[in-house]
Amino acid sequence: MYVCICKKVTDGQIRQAVAEQRVRNLRTLRRELGGCDQCGKCAPDAKQIIRDSLDESMGFATCSPASL
Repeated sequence: MYVCICKKVTDGQIRQAVAEQRVRNLRTLRRELGGCDQCGKCAPDAKQIIRDSLDESMGFATCSPASL
């Protein structure tokens, strides 16, 4: 699913970049994938995907509102 429509960045791309340790926060997301640097509406969702992906990589279970 597209997270950043302006730059055509998907949740899969974000998760992959986190798994490859290229993305750890919004600053590195902007640098690596170009997302979240135009209108900014996607920043909260992108930040949550990064956080969830980091938690998963550390072995923590997460519960997002979308999964309830």
